[in-house]
Amino acid sequence: MLDLRRLSDIVTAIRGRTVTAREVVAAALERLSMRDGDVNSFVAVAPEAALQAADAVDSLIAQGIDPGPLAGVPFGIKDMDDCAGVRTGNGSLLYSDTRAAIADAPIVARLRQAGAIPIGKVATAEFGLDNVTHTRANGTTRNPWDLTRTPGGSSGGSAAAVAAAIVPLCTASDGGGSIRAPAAYTGLVGLKPSHGRVPRANGFSDTSCAGVITASVLDTAKSLTIIGGPCDTDRMTLPKCGVDYSIAAQQLDVTGLRVAWSKDLGFSPVQAEVAEIAYDAAKRLCAVAKLAQRDERVSLTNVYLEWALLAAVRMRRRLVTDGMLPRHADLLSSGLSDLLDSRGSASDQQIVLAERKMVRLEREVAELFQRIDILLTPTVACEAYNAEGPSPVIIDGQDASETNAEALTVFANIGWLPSISVPAGVTSSGLPVGLMITCRRHRDDVALRLAYLLEANRPWPLWAPAFNQSYDSTR
Repeated sequence: MLDLRRLSDIVTAIRGRTVTAREVVAAALERLSMRDGDVNSFVAVAPEAALQAADAVDSLIAQGIDPGPLAGVPFGIKDMDDCAGVRTGNGSLLYSDTRAAIADAPIVARLRQAGAIPIGKVATAEFGLDNVTHTRANGTTRNPWDLTRTPGGSSGGSAAAVAAAIVPLCTASDGGGSIRAPAAYTGLVGLKPSHGRVPRANGFSDTSCAGVITASVLDTAKSLTIIGGPCDTDRMTLPKCGVDYSIAAQQLDVTGLRVAWSKDLGFSPVQAEVAEIAYDAAKRLCAVAKLAQRDERVSLTNVYLEWALLAAVRMRRRLVTDGMLPRHADLLSSGLSDLLDSRGSASDQQIVLAERKMVRLEREVAELFQRIDILLTPTVACEAYNAEGPSPVIIDGQDASETNAEALTVFANIGWLPSISVPAGVTSSGLPVGLMITCRRHRDDVALRLAYLLEANRPWPLWAPAFNQSYDSTR
């Protein structure tokens, strides 16, 4: 039985003519039909176009023409990324009459050029501004490990689709943790690359990065090699670095790099069991990678509320300018509505103070990474919570109203650092825990190497029990 949950296996099978691209795409569409009624990860599907693209890949292979390094891999597109011929909904009712996109976002274009095949759009929190994926436009996206729990946000649909083994890859984005938190909640791999590594189409701020969510480190590494590189439409993009991240993940020597552990960054309540599982994984990683452990007490400034304030102000201004607010405020999802009501009308003084606090954190992060090369933490502060939200305000019996569950991820966005969540274990409730590995700026290769070493030494199950059957495209 052919297991097609990993993109590397799909490419090998298609190139070896063990299976056709059409069979793989048809299997993904069948899996979507069978499973997504419970999970609700996809919000739009384009089966005819996907099958036509698969036929084109098969035709190239039959002619002996290289179809690309991701030949025939079906993938989902976060509904904040443009896909030519499909409407971009942003998880919102406000722009429900928007026309179909006329061109692909850079990340989608690069995946297509590599031979990958989009089968549809996956759910997002409304405009990417909620910690759960629960919207008036598309309903509630659920975690395949426990359908009462959230897969996180804002890339919750991306994580749910991969965790349910519908597709092996989805695009995602991370402005404050929206790749890493969903990956942690669903037992997947989520890399927020160094800023500028992957071009954005329209990042809402300079804390935002484009990326992917996959089921394995090598799949993420292979994807990064393909989607990375400069782009004229994103001023933040870096020159080509010449690194094959798949090779780096398997071969890079990280011996002696300086590493520190922090349970909470000095400010965030963390569920005791989550901290213990992440710490055990961190110890295993330090041993297998032969890292130089530093007794560093990490205490960073918490900017979680300030980050949310600035994001809310930008979003409110956009919606007012477009004539959506206040006229259509009743169409907003509860999470975004609450955010705009509580923080979107901040005063000039509050905005300036928030920006100053962000600068303070940026300096703290820079100083910290002069002393260390790697920081290990839990990815999020607790296991996945209620699918509809809200985010928890009490964690481990402590007040979490100024952190919720996702405040640990933000510092990497402010510091423009590569940061990856990789499965660390499973709680007594049977829910995944992620270890977050954050490295010096531009060292995506180090992050991927460490994630690969941890993944190769894992003592926990990879797949959600209900979705653990092989992904068989041959029947």
